[in-house]
Amino acid sequence: MADEQPWPRRRVTLADVAKRAGVSPALVSIVMRDAPGASPQSRERILAVAKQLGYRPDVRARSLASLKAHVIGVLFGRAGRFHLELIDGLYAAAEERGWDLVLSALTTSRDEKRALASLHDFRFDALIMLGPPVAEPLLAGSVPLVVMGWHVPHPGVDIVRTSDEHGMAQAVQHLVDLGHRRITHLQGGTGLVAVSRRDAYVKAMRSHGLDGEIRIVRCDGEDQLDGQLAARELLKDKLPTGIVAFNDDIAAAAMSVLTQHGLDVPGDVSVIGFDDSAIARAFDLTSIQQIPHAMAHLALDRIIARTTETAVPDRELVLEPDLILRSTTGPARRQ
Repeated sequence: MADEQPWPRRRVTLADVAKRAGVSPALVSIVMRDAPGASPQSRERILAVAKQLGYRPDVRARSLASLKAHVIGVLFGRAGRFHLELIDGLYAAAEERGWDLVLSALTTSRDEKRALASLHDFRFDALIMLGPPVAEPLLAGSVPLVVMGWHVPHPGVDIVRTSDEHGMAQAVQHLVDLGHRRITHLQGGTGLVAVSRRDAYVKAMRSHGLDGEIRIVRCDGEDQLDGQLAARELLKDKLPTGIVAFNDDIAAAAMSVLTQHGLDVPGDVSVIGFDDSAIARAFDLTSIQQIPHAMAHLALDRIIARTTETAVPDRELVLEPDLILRSTTGPARRQ
């Protein structure tokens, strides 16, 4: 087993597997394609050798040899904890269904057009977008496309998202039930998802007659540094008794700043995040729950249905989230 290593020095080929297993490359190809024509014994031996050598199929070569590559492109932006969990769920769902993923990231210097250009080398059959949250993706109507997290009006785009309105309504209701009135929203940037959650917060506050208590502190982005800066802004003015953040990263960062300044969570300020990501569980943070692995499976089902021309009844799946109660919310302090 001396040849086993996590990543081969060079790419292992079908010929390498065939030579080690003592069979023809054609037989190895049959096994790797899970096609008929190999005995159970040969199949077992070839798969064991392929695993030992670290063989992986060449996605590009397979794409060129087939009309359908079974490759899904994934576009993602600044990946917070929730997006990382979504990507993990997409990998698991794709592997179960025998598809491959090719990821392309958006950065400050790499926009949607450039990120898509790097995917074209793989002849992807379909696209899943975790970002950028745009109203009309460049490939809308050109390839089977699913966006995750926001609404797109284009009829050629499928959508899997969580109801921001339902989630924010639950968060505000929970704080109101605990006696809170001064409830502030930390908005994660200016994107479509951030605006949707901000508007949902405003609607929830107005439904409780708290129009005069509406306060929005806008972060420049949606990561922990943005949450820290937003929390420092809160400290400059009259402190709210409750905070509903755009996501868990911002909420956790705001909590850290508050506690550094001698404030107690939830004694002085109750805090709610959004996503119920790993960071929410680590900080024992009350959060609006999204279930990334379930969402990923739904997105993959949509993609495969579209590529096989299977009927899809509704192009938009909107999931209603639950509010997961933990230790960061409690009764409002006396005024």
